[in-house]
Amino acid sequence: MDMQGKIWRDKNGVCHVEGNDRREVFELMGYAHGNDRGMQMLLMRILGQGRTSELLDSSDEMLEIDKFFRRMNWGGSTSAEVAKLSPAARETADAYNRGVNKLFAEKIPWEFKLFGYSPEPWSTEDSILISRMIGYLTLAQSQGEMERLFIELVQAGIDEQRLHELFPGILGGLDIDLLKKIKLQERIVSPASLWNMAAPLMMASNNWVVSGRKTASGKPILANDPHLEVNRLPNVWCEMVLKTKDRYAMGGTMPGVPAILVGRNHDLAWGATYTFMDSTDSWIEQCKNGEYLRQPDKWIPFTAREEIIKRKKKDSVKVIFYENEHGVLEGNPYDEGCYIATAWAPSFSGAVTYNSAVKMWDAKNVREGMEILGYMESSWNWVLADTQGNIGYQMSGLMPKRREGVSGFVPLPGWEEKNNWQGFEKPADLPRCYNPESGYFVTSNQDLNELGKVSPINVGMGPYRSDRIGSLLAAKNKITREDMYKIQHDVFSTQAESFMKILAPLLSGVGSAKVLQEWNLQYSADSEGACLFDRFYRELYKQVFGESGFGRMAAEYLEEHTGIFNDFYINFDRILLAEKSHWFGGRKREDIYLQAAEKALQGPVPKWGDLRKLVLKNILFNGKLPRFLGFDRGPITIIGSLATPHQGQIFESAGRQTSFAPSFRMVTDLATDDIYTNMAGGPSDRRFSQWYCSDLNNWLTGTYKKVEVASGGEKIPFK
Repeated sequence: MDMQGKIWRDKNGVCHVEGNDRREVFELMGYAHGNDRGMQMLLMRILGQGRTSELLDSSDEMLEIDKFFRRMNWGGSTSAEVAKLSPAARETADAYNRGVNKLFAEKIPWEFKLFGYSPEPWSTEDSILISRMIGYLTLAQSQGEMERLFIELVQAGIDEQRLHELFPGILGGLDIDLLKKIKLQERIVSPASLWNMAAPLMMASNNWVVSGRKTASGKPILANDPHLEVNRLPNVWCEMVLKTKDRYAMGGTMPGVPAILVGRNHDLAWGATYTFMDSTDSWIEQCKNGEYLRQPDKWIPFTAREEIIKRKKKDSVKVIFYENEHGVLEGNPYDEGCYIATAWAPSFSGAVTYNSAVKMWDAKNVREGMEILGYMESSWNWVLADTQGNIGYQMSGLMPKRREGVSGFVPLPGWEEKNNWQGFEKPADLPRCYNPESGYFVTSNQDLNELGKVSPINVGMGPYRSDRIGSLLAAKNKITREDMYKIQHDVFSTQAESFMKILAPLLSGVGSAKVLQEWNLQYSADSEGACLFDRFYRELYKQVFGESGFGRMAAEYLEEHTGIFNDFYINFDRILLAEKSHWFGGRKREDIYLQAAEKALQGPVPKWGDLRKLVLKNILFNGKLPRFLGFDRGPITIIGSLATPHQGQIFESAGRQTSFAPSFRMVTDLATDDIYTNMAGGPSDRRFSQWYCSDLNNWLTGTYKKVEVASGGEKIPFK
């Protein structure tokens, strides 16, 4: 096949592939991914296999990364999933692999030559590994961290009243005395650094869809802006247009996976956000002599999985993981005591997700799309729109069936059979809706349990972003793409509005207090009020959860060095906004607010943008090369905050600065065959390509480029 003649770029560098049929298109897609994002693909595979110490860097930090991925063992069962692929999915996978390997036979990224690494051929197992990484990293992982924090709070002596306030309605099965016996090997307040390489941090997102009843075109409009880590190059997303003689699909792909993950085809558009479904559970295992207890008095040996981690120019390290039906044990079962074993529901997934992704090529309407996407094994909120005028929403993910009265949040005794998972809930029972009366639907990681027959979400993000977006959509008819752009850049905070209703009347109205009182609640780059409110909000956390809760040092560590407060702020906000709480330590809410404000209003007041600067670093070299070489770009300014539609979070996590912002913005009107996009980066991971960071200025200025099936401009040769 003449690859070059069938692959070309439009004026923005977006890759277009044209094939006679789907098989040929996906072979071309593999070739294009290998060319534009080969370094990213191979780096993700090395990371997921737990081979960074062997192939790239034998530092102690990389050893900890390898231990983490070996523990997860995502590559250990991929062959079994490949055997379950449908004929169509297998054909697509084989075609994609041929394309990738044809490119790698011609050239491999020069960076790997520096490390002396010659990559093995790309396989379907590798794509399944990548799909598992996408579904877990800091998404499902964050749920597990919150559950670990809960154990730490119990062991720190937080009383049951305060625990129920912080985690309302999800503490079924709580046994305080038993949780205090758990021997935790790792703690939130002293995490190992796991995220200094290719794996993207993924946390929040917005997507929404508007019926043609409320649009100027008379057809639905769909918008999506996944909030991922933006201080990395290349961008997580790779845009692409795939075409045969009678069909097309275009939108955002993730290199290594042969699918349009968010985008559209002839008839249907779809967008995704993360759900915060609780698909990660821990069980308490009573252990001794390498065995675990099962009722009534049966001791069963753990399966010991031995992993040898090779290290460049250093001795190999042997690591043993102890496993049972509840997952991997955290601890040594030969040291008698209680430990936790943890499982993530989609750990052994892949085939159903792959089959579903392939079916989306031919999906023609919202109902069909909901049916297909509902079977995705990792957890996402999907919004959909079709050219017939329908809109819909469907949650996906493997939600464990648990015994009545427990949510999965509290670790339960592993020796009691009643606490085991009893299969998974049906997609039709997960939250979903079709053609809502309002004429629009919004997801932004909020609690959507009310839309399902089951309740997958235990802890999630607050409703602030969805409330703001919903109010803007409700207030307007004849909505256009341009209206969607404005919403994607909106920095008004309904969270700040809630707090300021309480705080503003307490302030004196002079100096910095007056600036805060008169603040327009917008987190724009030139705002001083945003800085003052942020100081107040953070001080309020320390006053309530430090002074009367975790202890001030622990609260400061959680706030400064983890994403706990950033991810699950609604749990804490409910307490901070309450008139009375056991967390107040007998103090009045107004007194706490005033004390926090007094500290926050001291000192000079910078503008919000002065504090929101980031350098976009190359994922392989991570800022280690001189800036003049151009591998890193910036600094850039991030607008918004954790609860604004344009999310703009910057914080330290696992020892490094990270961010959550709209990594990729997409808007499509079903009246035309195109999408309008921008991203923080560009099509290529090749530093010396003109497409390395070619879209960043569009992203910074809010300019949307048109991506269409039939480009009327020059076809730029693909290289």
